[in-house]
Amino acid sequence: MSLFSQTITDFWKAPFLNGDVLYSDDVFTVATNDDLSEDRRVMLLESSDGRVMAILTAALAEKIGLYQGQDLSESTFRRKLKEAGVALHGADYLFYFSEADKYKLLQENQDGVLRQLTVQDDLIFSEFQSLASEQDLDDAYVELDHWAVFGSFEQNRLASAASMYPWENVQIADLGVLTLTSFRGKGHARKVVRTISKYAYSQGYEPQYRCQLDNQASTSLAKAAGLTLFGKWEVISPESIV
Repeated sequence: MSLFSQTITDFWKAPFLNGDVLYSDDVFTVATNDDLSEDRRVMLLESSDGRVMAILTAALAEKIGLYQGQDLSESTFRRKLKEAGVALHGADYLFYFSEADKYKLLQENQDGVLRQLTVQDDLIFSEFQSLASEQDLDDAYVELDHWAVFGSFEQNRLASAASMYPWENVQIADLGVLTLTSFRGKGHARKVVRTISKYAYSQGYEPQYRCQLDNQASTSLAKAAGLTLFGKWEVISPESIV
C-alpha cells in the first residue's frame, strides 16, 4: 500500500511514465514526453527514497545530445543540461499528508481562534500583509482572493493566515502560510495549516505544501503540521531560452 493517496502518486508519475524511456536503472530514469508545457519542458523529481526521474521534450533531448540506450547518470544529465545552457530553477520540497496522517487530521477538532476568511476581511487582511516583510510575502504567496483562506487570531489580531489554490487542474490544492514575526513560535501556523488542509479534504482536494530547500523554518513547519516529505522537484528556469 502506498504511503500517499492515489491522487498524489498518479499525478507525479503521469508525465514521467507516459513518455518514451531513454534510460533507466535502479536510481535514475530519463524519458521524453512532448505533452509537457513550455514552463515544464524539463523536470526532475527526486523521491524521498533517493530515486530520481527526469523528463523533457524530445526536441530538448536531441538538443542536449540524449539518445536511446545511452549510458546515463543524474550527474551526466545535469552536466548536459548545463553545457546546453539549460538552467534549472531552485528545487522545491514537496510535502503531503500520508494516508495515516490524513485520517488523524480528519478526526481532530482544532482549538484556538481560527476561521475562514472572506472578502469582508479585506481591511484585516491588508493590515496583516502590511506588517509582513516583502520577502515573507513573496515566499508565502498568501492572498485573500485564493480558492480558500483561513486565519488564526490572537487578541482579535490576525496572527497567521494560509491560502490555497487548485494545482495543475487536478484535485490537489497548493498552500502557502504566513505568520507575523511577533506571533511566531506559538503554534498559529501549525493550526492554520491543519485547518485549511482539513477544509481541502472536505472539498475533495489533497493539500500540497511546497518550500525551497534552504527555507528551514518552512520545512520545520511542514513536519510540525504532520506532513511527510514526498520528494524534491525541479523545473526549467524561466530565464532559460532554449
